[in-house]
Amino acid sequence: MSAHQHYNMLLVLLSYVVSVLGSFTALQLAVAIPLATHARQRIMAVLAAGAAMGVGAIWAMHFIAMLACDMGMPVSYDPVLTTLSAIIAFGACSLGLFIASSGAFSWAKLVAAGICMGLGVTGMHYLGMAAVMMDAYTSYDMNLVAASMLIAIVASIVALWLAFNLRGPVQMVGSALVMGLAVCGMHYTGMAAFNIEEKAAQTPAGFASGIRGGNLGTSIFVVTVALLVAALLIHYKRQQRRATLSI
Repeated sequence: MSAHQHYNMLLVLLSYVVSVLGSFTALQLAVAIPLATHARQRIMAVLAAGAAMGVGAIWAMHFIAMLACDMGMPVSYDPVLTTLSAIIAFGACSLGLFIASSGAFSWAKLVAAGICMGLGVTGMHYLGMAAVMMDAYTSYDMNLVAASMLIAIVASIVALWLAFNLRGPVQMVGSALVMGLAVCGMHYTGMAAFNIEEKAAQTPAGFASGIRGGNLGTSIFVVTVALLVAALLIHYKRQQRRATLSI
C-alpha cells in the first residue's frame, strides 16, 4: 500500500462491527439448515445464512473498509463490478453452506466447502478492488494476495465448522468476534497488497457516474445493521412459534 494512504478509524471500527453482527446472524440462521425437513426449507435456510455471511459479514465489511481508506486522490467505484462482487460473496457463502450441510459430516467435505467459499470471498474482494476508479495506475504484491487467499480459505473452513457445531448464544458471540477479526484480517491483508503508482494519463471512463460520497460508509453500515437485526428478530420469532407449537 502506498505511504500516503490513510484510514478513517471510525469506518474501520464500523467495518469490524458489521462483520461481527453479520457473522453472529449467519451462525444463528445456520441452525435452521440441519433442522429443515423439506428441500425447499433447507434451500431457504442456506440462502438466508449465506446472505447474512456473504453480504452482511463479508461484502458490507469490505465496502465500508474500502471507503475508510483515503487513497490520497478522488475515488469512485464501478457500480456494476461492485454489485457483482456482492453477488459473488452471497453465492460463494451459500454454496459453501450447502455443500457443508449436505449428508453426513466429514472433514473432507468441510474443507472442500471452505475452499469453495474462501475462493469466492477472495474473488469478491479483488473484483471489488477492480471496481476502484482513480487517476492512477495500480498493482499488487502477489505474496500478500496469496496470503489473503489463504486467510479467506481458513476463515471459511472455521466459519462453516462453527455454523454446524455451535448452539449456545455465548459461544456464538465469541465465535462471531473471532470471525469478524478473520474477515477483517483477510480484507486488510488484501489492501496491503494494493499499490498505487504514478498518475494515469487520464481519469478512467465512467468515473463521474461511479459510486462515491462522504457519508456512504456510514449509510451502508446503518442499512446493513437494520437488515441484520430484522433478520435476527424474524428468526427468533419463528423459533418461539416452533417452541409454542411443540408444547
